[in-house]
Amino acid sequence: MSQQLDHLTIPFSTERFPVTLITDQVKSPANLGSILRLADAFCVEKIIFCGIDEEVINSNRLKRTARATQQTMHYCFEDNIIDVVNSLQQQNYSLTALEITDDSIAVEDFMIKKDLKIALVIGDENFGVSAEILQKTEQNIHITMFGNNSSMNVAQATGIALYEITKKIKSVQQK
Repeated sequence: MSQQLDHLTIPFSTERFPVTLITDQVKSPANLGSILRLADAFCVEKIIFCGIDEEVINSNRLKRTARATQQTMHYCFEDNIIDVVNSLQQQNYSLTALEITDDSIAVEDFMIKKDLKIALVIGDENFGVSAEILQKTEQNIHITMFGNNSSMNVAQATGIALYEITKKIKSVQQK
């Protein structure tokens, strides 16, 4: 019979992945809490919250959803997302948006090169990644969906993308 493990007995290894998440006007405390939790689960470098009030981190809804990862995850708040992406590009991050565009590729087809640092931009719950940022991205990725809807919740999409990206990074690192 299987026994459920808790946080202290899970045998997962800890390793940091060269991924920085950038939120473009994501404002929902529940989504932000989920993103913190996902970023911790996939051990990304950090999250840069852009265009939102820092007080959101004190929201009870965020805290309930984040399950204390806001205390352990590295994050910061920035007003100007353009300055953020310009700075990361100067640091040799590959700027990638999680957005369906006319030139986006499926996340499962996203090619990862060894030593690639990724800045993954995730967008506003209603409008996605801004056109201004899409003009700066090197590539855009989307999640292949099979129903009639062309979008999903930003936190759910982030989880799927981080799963695929970290799996690919791990595969490239093992070669």
